[in-house]
Amino acid sequence: MTKGKRISADIGDDALHAIRELGAAARLARSAAGEGQTAAAARLGVHVQTIGRIEAGEPGVAIGHVLGLLALYGVGVRLQQPEGR
Repeated sequence: MTKGKRISADIGDDALHAIRELGAAARLARSAAGEGQTAAAARLGVHVQTIGRIEAGEPGVAIGHVLGLLALYGVGVRLQQPEGR
């Protein structure tokens, strides 16, 4: 389990890595658009701390907020099935 905010279930390293990658992608897209976290929060309708938590890759943030932030800046997410399934 990662240090920081405790969530209800242990999350595997692969999932934590993916969450961090989504956060980094959101931060890069927001920065490239020339917007600050405050503007992103206002556009998404969340508190600015939520934007910081998404971008930090915290696993306890609602997936709707994560995907919403990515969508604001035109970042799509494509699911990939693990091999062998």
